[in-house]
Amino acid sequence: MADRLDSQDMWGVTAALPEQIEAAVRASAGLDGLPRREGIENVVVLGMGGSGIAGDILLAAAGPFMAVPVVVVKSYTLPAFVGEGSLVFAISFSGNTEETIEAASEAAVQGARVVAVTSGGELGKLAAGWGAPTVPVPDTIPQPRAALGAMAIPPLAVLEQVGLFTGASQWIGLAVDQLKRRRDELVKDGNVAEALARRIGRTLPLVHSSGLMGTAAAQRWKTQVNENAKAPAFWSVQPELCHNEIAGWGQNGDVTRQVLTLVKLRHDNEHPQVMRRFELVDDLVREVVASIEEVHAHGEGDLAQLLDLILYGDFMSLHLAYQEGIDPGPVPALVEIKQRLTEG
Repeated sequence: MADRLDSQDMWGVTAALPEQIEAAVRASAGLDGLPRREGIENVVVLGMGGSGIAGDILLAAAGPFMAVPVVVVKSYTLPAFVGEGSLVFAISFSGNTEETIEAASEAAVQGARVVAVTSGGELGKLAAGWGAPTVPVPDTIPQPRAALGAMAIPPLAVLEQVGLFTGASQWIGLAVDQLKRRRDELVKDGNVAEALARRIGRTLPLVHSSGLMGTAAAQRWKTQVNENAKAPAFWSVQPELCHNEIAGWGQNGDVTRQVLTLVKLRHDNEHPQVMRRFELVDDLVREVVASIEEVHAHGEGDLAQLLDLILYGDFMSLHLAYQEGIDPGPVPALVEIKQRLTEG
């Protein structure tokens, strides 16, 4: 694929995810000014887009094991409960994400303990003024979505440092091991992600998964197709989709079988009834989608399996872009919206 269009080296950065995570662990070590465990009543993660997925990963990987609730906020406004007992992670790749800046500023005013993860910008300046611990994100990474490891791993490391997520280092290490194995597979010609992209072709992927892990993974698959391949995609999760979405299949089967491919992301943490639901959904939609594809997560632990699914999907979306001669890096539509917002 020497002739592929890739002005920002998205292929190379995607392949370097394991090493990016290792660098993020080092950057997160020994932070000063972190709150004591006894004073933390809740954890809030602020972020949008490629930065916001860090909150979904934290919720999936650490949330089920923590003694305090975790809330992910992808908006301008904070929940009313945020205050002195809140540990707030403000995550912005550029440091200039207006939603995150506004919410983080409100959190600081309310007395929350803020930890910033950013390459600088306005958030970096504000965090310095607040005396908030800051984990730097390398400014050499071309796009927020390519900085997944640099932004998702520091909050996990901080939670371990304050005593809220014991064993995070071990789970991160196991995830890196699995990502290296998966990466070495996915950089070969004719790999499984390339083959899946070829089967999806110009149809639109509808990604199904389950649980918190599946929610983060399916959402990431969807947004990577949007941003890398510049194509529509959709996602939903079990068991919720069996209470609504499934009722919408059949009426327009002659259309959907031409344009939709169902992609199921499976993992080891599925409820037994969810396993049955996947089978039942297959039976109901088999004749009204172009095909049904299934991807199984590998690795030890929830974090390893989640990141394994994410890396698989990242490469799949790059192959979709390559098939259509699309440069995966630039996202002019996003830039235009931000520019028009600043113009008033």
